[in-house]
Amino acid sequence: MKRLLCLLLVLLAGSLAADDFDYRLVAQPVARDVYVFIGKTEDFDTINGGNIVNTGFIVGTDGIVVIDSGPSLRYGQQMRRAIARVSDKPVLLVINTHHHPDHFLGNQAFADVPIGALADTRQGIARDGDAFAENLFRMSGNWMKGTEVQVPNRTLSAGKLAVAGRSLRLIALDGHTGADLAVFDEQSGTLFAGDLAFNGRAPTTPHAQVAHWLAALDQLEKLTRESDFSVLVPGHGAVTHDAAPIRQTRDWLNWLTASLREAARAGLDMNEVLARPLPPVYDGLPVGAAEYRRSVGHLFPAFEQDALESGR
Repeated sequence: MKRLLCLLLVLLAGSLAADDFDYRLVAQPVARDVYVFIGKTEDFDTINGGNIVNTGFIVGTDGIVVIDSGPSLRYGQQMRRAIARVSDKPVLLVINTHHHPDHFLGNQAFADVPIGALADTRQGIARDGDAFAENLFRMSGNWMKGTEVQVPNRTLSAGKLAVAGRSLRLIALDGHTGADLAVFDEQSGTLFAGDLAFNGRAPTTPHAQVAHWLAALDQLEKLTRESDFSVLVPGHGAVTHDAAPIRQTRDWLNWLTASLREAARAGLDMNEVLARPLPPVYDGLPVGAAEYRRSVGHLFPAFEQDALESGR
């Protein structure tokens, strides 16, 4: 009876944790006046509420710059309250690094603030935002209550940006999506890489152009060598003081594309490719098996077509 009671209490505690809709966001300092909210290395579900993403903010002399706003209105509201616990300075700009929903669906909570993104990201959010939000409602349930798409209202472009008393270098790239913005805070040496870099989690590829992505990773790694770099914030996974997430992401993409190319040339069909196990180096990688299956669906048809056209 005592064991049964303990089990019921554990289940009840888990249920409460899922039903209070508190993301329990804690601003973790990663450099002077630079903070990150680190998400879980999981897929979306009704327990984590979509809190699988890294977002952050930079406190300048005049105000605050927010990097990505999270997966829901609730997240954005709680993020804003967590920022206020660190500084009472005003938020002057929100930057969306790309158009995937876990990075922009908290924009509503910052509707009174300029929200900036690359032109193609703005267009992508306007085009796909509602469908993305509906999909997250299906996966994350009532965590998404009240969430509506807030399209960025300011177009950003590559180059220096002076804002909130900070000097930011905006790096316009692509590959993970059609438009990926990396943000380098020159004062602290912090690089917000967005989803161009994953750490300890398999990368996602629904809009990937892998060759472009690999070129973007080369450019980011060059920045870490040639500038006063100190901290790398990946879109998902732990923050580092080196370029390890860039190398991890590159290694996965190189393995993935080589594996799919070899399978296509060998005449395997999609079901056979889906059934392949991950190599030992990726055994146990969070969301590795699931992301591999998704990537087969996204990428393998092009490799099949290439093999047919080349006659191999």
